[in-house]
Amino acid sequence: MNLERFIIHTLLTSVAVVLCAYLLPGVHVSGFGSALLVALALALLNQFVKPILILFTIPATILTLGLFLLVINALLILLADWMVMSFTVDGFWWALLFSILLTLVKSVLLIFTGENNRNRLRNPED
Repeated sequence: MNLERFIIHTLLTSVAVVLCAYLLPGVHVSGFGSALLVALALALLNQFVKPILILFTIPATILTLGLFLLVINALLILLADWMVMSFTVDGFWWALLFSILLTLVKSVLLIFTGENNRNRLRNPED
């Protein structure tokens, strides 16, 4: 992913964080700057921590037919809560709901902006 796409995805994730925090009473973010920090924290956690957690929990993921990945996502949200002081989640179940809603809102935003089709339309030789 190039720098331009990283910036666009981070900004869209920030917007999604603000929207989800507004919709869920158990999630609090103090503003867009805090949401931007949450988006950056989640990007780092998804890049470095999530693959390790997935590797260690392969048996649980197989036994639950992949549903354990939702637990991993909720744990990453709680880690982001710990990392960013102006972002709070009131518990595991709010983190789980927030991660599901964040994925849905971010997907809609990516479709709306056309970012999800960017790779399909781009010439592979570019």
